[in-house]
Amino acid sequence: MSSAKPKSGTPGTGRTPARPGGVLLRFLARRLAAALLLCVGITLVAFTLTQLVPGDPAAANLGQQAIGDPAAVAAFRAKYGLDQPLPVQYLTYIGNVFQGNLGMSQQSHRPVAEDLAEFVPATIELALFAIVVSLLVGVALGVVAAVNRDRWPDQVLRVVSLGGVSMPTFWVALVAFYLLSFKFDLLPGTGRLDPVLSPPPYTTGFYSVDAALAGQWDVMWSALGHLVLPSLVLAVYTVGMLMRFSRASVLEILGNDYVRAARAKGLPERVVIVRHVLRPAMVAIITVAGVAFGSLLSGAVLVEKIFSWPGVGQYAYRSAVNLDLPGIMGVSIVVAAVYILINLLVDLLYGVIDPRIRLT
Repeated sequence: MSSAKPKSGTPGTGRTPARPGGVLLRFLARRLAAALLLCVGITLVAFTLTQLVPGDPAAANLGQQAIGDPAAVAAFRAKYGLDQPLPVQYLTYIGNVFQGNLGMSQQSHRPVAEDLAEFVPATIELALFAIVVSLLVGVALGVVAAVNRDRWPDQVLRVVSLGGVSMPTFWVALVAFYLLSFKFDLLPGTGRLDPVLSPPPYTTGFYSVDAALAGQWDVMWSALGHLVLPSLVLAVYTVGMLMRFSRASVLEILGNDYVRAARAKGLPERVVIVRHVLRPAMVAIITVAGVAFGSLLSGAVLVEKIFSWPGVGQYAYRSAVNLDLPGIMGVSIVVAAVYILINLLVDLLYGVIDPRIRLT
């Protein structure tokens, strides 16, 4: 008799199964590599669009001096590398971007990176508040609609979701501002804080968080109060969209055999929904939530304008009005980078919810 021990590994292949940690690391490495390539592609698109914009950067920055002083124009071009071939300009541009140098703003005369460090946290704080409200309300109502399929709660919630995705956000903002702030004075309508309060010490850029870290509770409650109205306006569309997708995802899962088996075992309906339905349904829901969060960042321009919210939407609006090309390009790159980061996080959450996705 042979005393040889059977080889460990996958039957018929002789290969050792991959460890879960190694699979996760390879999954993460692939996603990070794709994100890096996307970042490079974004810089290429941004640089190309900048070159296609009509006008001379030297004339735009020097004004009347550019007309009568050719030496000043030549010095300007040499200083910013505009006299170099386009490939050299792009390599310089991408090198500056990855060092955090996005150029000088023509409206504020400050580095664009410093302006964005001031304005971007305000928009992210607003969008985070809105997406949390949207997830809590939209997913819960979507599950209620799916469980009560074709009954009156489902009919009512379908009408509500249709109204949420149909109403223009700027119209909802105007109506909400007039009724809840101007007419009945129920909620603060403009700014991030009451006029009598000073911003908390800068830590994260989120006034509510920074005030809590500094122990300034009056500032924290004021910041939260000013967040409510604009974030609820932004959440109206997202709630309607998440309700529809949550309902569809839960209905699809409810028809599976393992859900029928769980019910046949006598498990309570709440346990069946939470343990056996919501987890597989969350893959589709997270996808929609990631796209919705990116849309909240890029679509907050009108809402920030109406509520005088000093975020990246306001900064982008002023940059566009004043033809501040470095500011416009800086906003474009930051918003695109946030999109990439959100998609990366969504991919990682896929692997946490469903480990099979790590193998793809």
